[in-house]
Amino acid sequence: MGDTLPFTIGAPEGGPGSGPGPGPAGRIIGSLFAVAAGAVGLLLTLAVAAALAVFTIVASLALALTGLAWRLGRRPARADAPVILDARKVGHAWVAYGWDEPRR
Repeated sequence: MGDTLPFTIGAPEGGPGSGPGPGPAGRIIGSLFAVAAGAVGLLLTLAVAAALAVFTIVASLALALTGLAWRLGRRPARADAPVILDARKVGHAWVAYGWDEPRR
């Protein structure tokens, strides 16, 4: 238990991070990669925003058409509209269908 190993935090001497920084060519290349990454990010952001806008417009149109169809489907019949019954001849008698259903 008396034997301990030396423990250091950070990079050892002579390892990564201890030398001079990147040269001018490295800085230029790093800057170019950063600008390229920013451009790709901007294009992806614009693509997602455009897709979201199209989705919103299509959803709004679908909702509007659904509401319109819902309204048109619930229109009550006019009071003076003729009542049409479905009648079939069964043997010697006529049997009417639909007379007990509410008018649409």
